[in-house]
Amino acid sequence: CPPGMEWDHKKKKCVHTKNDKCPAGMHWNKNKQKCVHSNKDKCPEEAGTEALEGCPDSDGDGIADADDACPNEAGTAAMNGCPDSDGDGIADNEDKCPNEAGEAANNGCPWGDADGDGVNDNEDKCPNEAGPASNDGCPEDEMPEAIANFINSEKARILFNASKTTLRSNFTSNLDELANLLSQYSSAVVTIEGHASSDGSDTYNQALSERRANAIKAYLVGKGIDASRINTIGFGETKPIDNNDTAKGRRNNRRAQIERRAEIKVN
Repeated sequence: CPPGMEWDHKKKKCVHTKNDKCPAGMHWNKNKQKCVHSNKDKCPEEAGTEALEGCPDSDGDGIADADDACPNEAGTAAMNGCPDSDGDGIADNEDKCPNEAGEAANNGCPWGDADGDGVNDNEDKCPNEAGPASNDGCPEDEMPEAIANFINSEKARILFNASKTTLRSNFTSNLDELANLLSQYSSAVVTIEGHASSDGSDTYNQALSERRANAIKAYLVGKGIDASRINTIGFGETKPIDNNDTAKGRRNNRRAQIERRAEIKVN
């Protein structure tokens, strides 16, 4: 065959090569079986659309496969090309419950309610015991009068020195009395809430409040109270009871307060 031509075995004759038939600035695409612009087609070896500069869009959602996190499922640009079947704002490919609307904090799944009391587990302080929302999902067990009296007295307040977690000697007798009451009423559950004044950073005060709560727990356990009956939580400086702008206020905010259901609050 002369230059610019090639032998066609089916036609049994020389034919012009495809490349020779493409205008300047274009080349023959074997997959598309046509001439395409060499400088505009971002996917020269794959059939695509002009709107996507020659690139394919397998699911037809207007997002090129190369940029589509779910190239075989039609989605939206907001979901990076993926669908959001339950409309919860979490793409199906990242949603552990794609057919049930949920929250990002729970991986796209709805919060459960294990005890069926109408209080979601993430807000239920007693997720395995039914109780009203007014009591944070915990049952409203009748509190022994002796513990109630202790809770409503000044003995229920345990104070700490600044930046300290060591129990002050003038408060240990209060905890001894509480330990005796908990020994008498074995069904009472104690929650120790740790708190701090505003001195220091948020991170420091959060850790400090947790250590204070654990210090109270360790003392009660040392007095024979089963650790499973003592829960702890720290709130840092987020729940002051007095003005953090004064020295007196900060002293008051470093406290341990016993409340309903024999819940000790440590500040």
